[in-house]
Amino acid sequence: MAGRNRTLVTDFFLIAFTEHPELGLPLFLVFLSFYFLTLLGNAGMIILIGKNRQLHTPMYFFLAHLSFVDMCYSSVIVPQMLAVLWDQGAAISQARCAAQFFLFTFFASIDCYLLAIMAYDRYVAVCQPLLYVTIVTERVRWGLVAGAYVAGFASAFVRTVTAFTLSFCGSNEINFIFCDLPPLLKLTCGDSFTQEVVIIVFAIFVMPACVLVILVSYLFIVVAIMQIRSAGGRAKTFSTCASHLTAVSLFFGTLIFMYLRDNSGQFSEEDRVVSVLYTVVTPMLNPLIYSLRNKEVKEAVMKALSRSRASGRP
Repeated sequence: MAGRNRTLVTDFFLIAFTEHPELGLPLFLVFLSFYFLTLLGNAGMIILIGKNRQLHTPMYFFLAHLSFVDMCYSSVIVPQMLAVLWDQGAAISQARCAAQFFLFTFFASIDCYLLAIMAYDRYVAVCQPLLYVTIVTERVRWGLVAGAYVAGFASAFVRTVTAFTLSFCGSNEINFIFCDLPPLLKLTCGDSFTQEVVIIVFAIFVMPACVLVILVSYLFIVVAIMQIRSAGGRAKTFSTCASHLTAVSLFFGTLIFMYLRDNSGQFSEEDRVVSVLYTVVTPMLNPLIYSLRNKEVKEAVMKALSRSRASGRP
């Protein structure tokens, strides 16, 4: 840090993907279309679950909240990314950067908690089917979701306050798609060890803890499935978990690649592509995953389409 320019930074400049100006417009159009699909798909999933009584079950209750969080999560990142691509870079004040980091951490944390809750829900449904209704009651469902929002807020608040009490100096360029923690820490000057420890400790209560809950839940689910004698029964039982497993693999796979590995060097193009996967692509794919791989959702969609066709006839 000794050789770094000590001029304090109060504004940042996002420059992700601007090293290829010829790709600016194509990427802008691609990400804009992805964003519209994200809003359309997740809003459609929420409306479908709300209107179809067949989907008024705990699993779809949690899925509706996941869809809502995915819309918010994507909306925190994508509009800023589109501004960067349109203007070949975008200035952002430290206050706006802190707000974006807080909201991203808040919604991403809730996403992690909801995926873990959905894994627990699948565990109860598969391993204790006779007690499912008495265990996952409406009160329990609301309590779990409220707990996810409160825990997400606490984690985001502490990490944001801790990160933005640091001093930033030298270059103000962030070669990333939004104000995320790893690129911000590269701009700090002075001793940041205490703040980094606090940030890491709170991160442990989100991603690794949720991954542990998911792994343990599915360990019990696999054991229960293997005890089913008929191959058809095993396939039918596992199919109820396939959508959730796919969503978990996409979301946590990209997050683990980004945050649970050595990242001491400068961010590469590969890092930025992976960040696009978990901030843009995954929220867009979740409605497709749950609709294409889930029989009940497909039936609800077909019924809704049939009703719309019938109402459109003279």
